[in-house]
Amino acid sequence: MPSRLAVIAIDCHDSRTLSDFWCSALGWAVRDIDGPDIGIGPDDPDLPGIDLLTVPEAKTVKNRLHLDLRADETTTAADEVRRLLSLGARHVDVGQPADARWVTLVDPEGNEFCVLGVSRREVG
Repeated sequence: MPSRLAVIAIDCHDSRTLSDFWCSALGWAVRDIDGPDIGIGPDDPDLPGIDLLTVPEAKTVKNRLHLDLRADETTTAADEVRRLLSLGARHVDVGQPADARWVTLVDPEGNEFCVLGVSRREVG
């Protein structure tokens, strides 16, 4: 049997701020708190979550791995970008083309993620 994805780990300085951001962004909840580290995830414990791991060093370069989000069937991609910006995300230029079909943002600690240009509602 092959391996399956259990969790995505993100190094950070302030796990509480990032857990608040990502729980709000994804509609998730805190699953586990272990000292300064926080695990978050969806209601289904069999689905992968995110571990926010406190480290002393700052982020210095573009992430080699990032999350791609798609707006759900209740909204548009543009509305989702506005919602994420209101939660503390910021626009960032990582060299994406001017006609990109996605929007590149960063979370409150500068970790890049993208919002795909077509929502589930727009896909059909």
